[in-house]
Amino acid sequence: MLTLKLLREDPEFVIRKLAVKNFDAREIVGKIIALDGNRRRLQAELDTCLSRQKQKAALIGGFMKEGRKDEAEAAKAEVAALKERSKELEAQSDENNTELNSLMVLLPNIPCDLVPEGKDSNDNVVVRMGNEIPDLGPDALPHWELAKKFDIIDFDLGVKLTGAGFPVYKGKGARLQRALINMFLDINTSAGYLEVEPPVMVNEASGFGTGQLPDKEGQMYHANLDNYYLVPTAEVPVTNIYRDVILGENDFPVKMTAYTPCFRREAGSYGKDVRGLNRLHQFDKVEIVRIEKPENSYAALDDMIAHVEGIVKRLGLPYRILRLCGGDLSFTSAITYDFEVYSAAQGRWLEISSVSNFESYQANRLKLRYKDAEGKIHLAHTLNGSSLALPRVVAALLENNYKDGRIVIPEALRPYTGFDYID
Repeated sequence: MLTLKLLREDPEFVIRKLAVKNFDAREIVGKIIALDGNRRRLQAELDTCLSRQKQKAALIGGFMKEGRKDEAEAAKAEVAALKERSKELEAQSDENNTELNSLMVLLPNIPCDLVPEGKDSNDNVVVRMGNEIPDLGPDALPHWELAKKFDIIDFDLGVKLTGAGFPVYKGKGARLQRALINMFLDINTSAGYLEVEPPVMVNEASGFGTGQLPDKEGQMYHANLDNYYLVPTAEVPVTNIYRDVILGENDFPVKMTAYTPCFRREAGSYGKDVRGLNRLHQFDKVEIVRIEKPENSYAALDDMIAHVEGIVKRLGLPYRILRLCGGDLSFTSAITYDFEVYSAAQGRWLEISSVSNFESYQANRLKLRYKDAEGKIHLAHTLNGSSLALPRVVAALLENNYKDGRIVIPEALRPYTGFDYID
């Protein structure tokens, strides 16, 4: 959430920067500034009213002792009127603040200066590429056919048990999932990330804190009776560990990693993009989260990008890193880098990770702050990244490594799988 201070001091800057996200903020910003002015006016009048009320109430006892009953009664009447006016002002203030807060959460995060302008994913910028794209020749098979051929992923059984987008992993397919999760977690913890195992259901406050609510409630699975949400990513519970926390300077950097299943409704998805593992309603993902002082957050972002790139390199998958343009940037992000791997059998790039800096946007919603050496309180910066999301990693691993009638497991992964081939 943007701060009122920023909106008050430079509304034109906010409007101009949000236009990079193709978001027209002028009307909302204008309403917010008007409501903020009204908020301050009401608060000033309320403070004056309460002060006068206290002063007049203090006089009543003295008037009574001195036998000045008429003046005492007049003071009582004035106190009663001031109390009534205070109630009116408090009610007006509550109504005004509710409307103000409802508008504040409609404004997305401001993109940083590195974000290129653009309307959609076609305008994203390729930062760099790595590993060679294999030439599979005429025997190339998409992963859904390989999954059936080797009986390692059963999509039809998932439909029977739940519905489309909930595959069942079997035999070496299940072991491959477990191997990837363990490998990613080991790499992350070796880099200093503290492993945590969070709940996979969160409350409304957690969803609000990281910006999923009220923006993405339609994409989240909701347990209505208890008003809990299944997590779309481990980012939500892990970042919320520090909701309503004030850190000290010695607490930085905060580095955490977690594995969770992730749940997304993916409403409106269709066509080739949803076939096989390309887009699921339930999938496994390992996440990294960092909390940093503002002056260190972009160095941390670079470190996270290099960290994720190192994992992809170990798997030997052809990849590219994209800097997302304003039109493709998420509601909460200040800047995002996407990692994509090439699916040689499908002939397309598949996203496997997003690494983002949210600057102070999430921290403001979370009330996540830190105290500096002088005792002053500031908002921290939050960052996160997938390291990695499994489905499309598995899709590319199966397709790109299918040779001579079997699937070759990358060497870095073999200590975790316990086998060298799927055949």
